[in-house]
Amino acid sequence: MLNYTNVITEEKSFSGLQMKEIRPVMKLIIRGKKREFLSAVGKSLNLLLPNEANTSSRSENLTAIWLSPDEWMIYSNVTIDSKNNDYETENLLNKSISKKNLGAVTDVTDQFVMINMKGDKIFDLFETGSPFNFNDFRNKKGSVTQTILAKIDVIIHNQNQNEVNLFVRRSFSQHLFSWMNDSASRL
Repeated sequence: MLNYTNVITEEKSFSGLQMKEIRPVMKLIIRGKKREFLSAVGKSLNLLLPNEANTSSRSENLTAIWLSPDEWMIYSNVTIDSKNNDYETENLLNKSISKKNLGAVTDVTDQFVMINMKGDKIFDLFETGSPFNFNDFRNKKGSVTQTILAKIDVIIHNQNQNEVNLFVRRSFSQHLFSWMNDSASRL
């Protein structure tokens, strides 16, 4: 049984920016190269993996984000039971991928914290602590980037122009949230 504790216990709201941890959300990293791997994922989850760099795809229950040519993160679009870490999605992928030696499935639910951010000042905040140029990114719904924010590795998934999901490793999440809170108060 999962003993999930929230790292970020508060929601923050500023003029033009709201931030909160979305919890608990299932997160899996899958890796594979073969055509059979891509086919097995598609059939198991009814979701096509994005094959272009820095893009995503979405179904009713799951979102897949491209991380590298042979690596994707799949996360649930809705929160899940916090008292259980046995995920149907993981079981389906293990059966259709891992057991057939087509690729690997790794549960990273506890490794990454997902912070949902809404508002028209999201990218103003990001630009204060990241070398990444967000000019094109902000207008591409579904785009994904892996970058540095306040000297911390993050994955940013653009939901639409004024909403993003930010993934950060749990051990850095409190520091990053504190930095974002401090920086947002000065925007």
